[in-house]
Amino acid sequence: MRERLIAALVGLTIAVITLFAVPRAYMVADEVHSTVTRHTEHSAGLVAAVLTERSRAGGAISDADLAGLVGAGERLVHRDPDGAVLATAGTIGDHAADIVATRTLPDGTVVELTRTGPAVTDRITDAVMPVVLLGLALVGLAVVAAVVLSRRLAQPFQRLADAARQLGDGTFRLPRLDSSLPEARAIGAALHASSRQLEALLRRERQFAANASHQLRTPLTALRLELEDLTYWPETTPAAAEQLHRALGELDRLGSTVSELLDLSRGRRLDRPVPVDLALLTAETAERWNAQAGAEGRAVSAMAPQPARARTSPGPLQQILDVLIHNALVHGAGDVRVRTHDAGTHWALAVQDEGPRPADRRIFDRHVTTRADGEGIGLAVAAELAEALGGSLTLEQTPTTTFLLRLPQHPARVPAAG
Repeated sequence: MRERLIAALVGLTIAVITLFAVPRAYMVADEVHSTVTRHTEHSAGLVAAVLTERSRAGGAISDADLAGLVGAGERLVHRDPDGAVLATAGTIGDHAADIVATRTLPDGTVVELTRTGPAVTDRITDAVMPVVLLGLALVGLAVVAAVVLSRRLAQPFQRLADAARQLGDGTFRLPRLDSSLPEARAIGAALHASSRQLEALLRRERQFAANASHQLRTPLTALRLELEDLTYWPETTPAAAEQLHRALGELDRLGSTVSELLDLSRGRRLDRPVPVDLALLTAETAERWNAQAGAEGRAVSAMAPQPARARTSPGPLQQILDVLIHNALVHGAGDVRVRTHDAGTHWALAVQDEGPRPADRRIFDRHVTTRADGEGIGLAVAAELAEALGGSLTLEQTPTTTFLLRLPQHPARVPAAG
């Protein structure tokens, strides 16, 4: 902004000076040339008068006589009626800008006074130079004024930019920004009002997260205690006990998922990355979902190289895989395959089914679903979790549905969620 203001003001000043100074310079040059011409004509008349008196006195006109009448940058030539040179004084070169004045004496001879072009040019330069210097001074003054004015005009907007950055960093208590500029004052007021609204919205979301945490964890804890108590009953068969232990594991995983999602909604950091065996994690996930898929005549399989170790947070990664496999079983067709491979700079985990690729580009937006009873949240949450892990989740350009999860091999730091 400041650069544009400076360029505009200086450009306008140069344009005005050019429109004024160029014609003025030409006028001054013409005036100086006319003055020199008149002075040369007057000087030629005076020389002619002096030489006429000397001729009447009966003396011959010599070079010495002319030398006393010629000045610097001038040349005098005395010619007979036929043009032959009788006497001369002063040595100058011939230039196109020379000014020549001639007078005819009573005896028919001619005296010729020449004023050299460079001398005329020097006089014109001396006359035009003040105009040029004045123009340069005005340009310099315009530059200084433009810099000062642009700084004063840009300061309110710089403060607004700083306030916007603070708002983006999560600082919602912004001071009211006052300015003498109506536009900046209006933007500051709107930014201040937006910060208050965002603060209120965030406070309500945090209150909801706290309430949801309490309301969800309390029944989950009670349910876990009841299931754990059932495992100790003498009437519980070994097969039922095994199912109960499996249910307890799923219940613990559900509790961890609730906690991690609530932490993510509050903007907290995920757990510090730890070494994770991707082959083991994907195999266990596929086995857990295979029972549900088998009931529908489908299968979930996993394939990964050995070893396949990455540093990441296992909880969010498990949630992403669960969302993708569940999405494939509900919206896809055929068997579901989870493939892991080392892409060099990152780990790539592909979840693929045999159904056609969705055409909707907003598949990762919230509340976008192809089912009337769907919520359209799962893929959006999975994409957010992938970003929180420092990776990304995309839908590949393949005929069948293939989601690709990219995970960094060596995360430099624990990524912030949200």
